[in-house]
Amino acid sequence: MADMGEFREAVTAWAAGGGGDPARELAARLPVRTVVLLEGPSDAAAVGALAARRGRDLEAEGVCVLPMGGAMSVGRFAHLLGPTGLGLRLTGLCDEAERGWYARGLERAGAAGAEFFVCAADLEDELIRALGVPRVAELVREEGDLRALQTFLRQPAQQDRGPERQLRRFLGTKKGRKIHYGRVLVEALDPAHVPAPLDALLASL
Repeated sequence: MADMGEFREAVTAWAAGGGGDPARELAARLPVRTVVLLEGPSDAAAVGALAARRGRDLEAEGVCVLPMGGAMSVGRFAHLLGPTGLGLRLTGLCDEAERGWYARGLERAGAAGAEFFVCAADLEDELIRALGVPRVAELVREEGDLRALQTFLRQPAQQDRGPERQLRRFLGTKKGRKIHYGRVLVEALDPAHVPAPLDALLASL
C-alpha cells in the first residue's frame, strides 16, 4: 500500500528532473491535500516532533512534510505541487533572509497566495532562543555531545560569536546533528513557549 513517504520520494525525484507520473499517480491514490515545504530534514524533524507532542498524525491528515534540499528549490517544488502542478495547498517555513527569494519563486509558480511562516534567522535560532542557552547546553550534555561542544567553543573562529550563534553553528558541524537536535529541542520545549513560526505552521495544518 502506498504511503506518504513514497509520495515524498516521487516528488523529490520529479523535482530533480525525473518523470512526474509516479508522483501524479500517488497523489491520486493518497489522501494528500497539503504539502509543507521545508528547507531541510532538520526542519522536518522539528515539525514532526511538535506534531507528535500534540497527538497529531500529519500523514493520516493528508499532510506531506517535504524537505526540499535547500531554499533555492522552492520555486521548482511550488511549480510541481501548487496551482500549476498537482493543485495541492502549499505552506511551510522560511528564513527572514530568504523571504524575498520565496516570494519570487512562489509568484513565478503561480502560488503567490501560499502562506509561509518566517523564522528570524532559521528554525534552530528560534528553538535556541525559546529554550535559552543554558537549557540547550544541558540538552547537549544529556545527549552525550558536551565534549564535542567544548572542543568546538575553543576554536578561534568562535570567540567573537555570542552563545546563541555558537550553538547554532555547533548543531551544523556534524552530519545528522541538526536533524537529531531538531527533534530533541522541540521535545524539550515548554508547551507555552513554542517558537511562533513553528506554532503557527502547525496550527494552520
